Amino acid sequence: MKIHILGPGCAKCAQLGETVTAATKELGIDCEIEKVTDFNKIMSFGVMMTPGLVVNGEVKAVGRVPSLEEIKSMLK
Repeated sequence: MKIHILGPGCAKCAQLGETVTAATKELGIDCEIEKVTDFNKIMSFGVMMTPGLVVNGEVKAVGRVPSLEEIKSMLK
């Protein structure tokens, strides 16, 4: 599984990264988490607001930090 955290490194982006990491640990998922800060690459996903969450190339959340439970359901 490949997960991208999209954002310039703001507080919400960091929070999203921490929540995704917690969700993957709770679910026992082996994955690669990549933080994407380059705006051209972020826009290549079709994301115009950050933070963004992309799982296996599919945009799951934009402009908000989903709850731990929401992220866990996105990863199943």
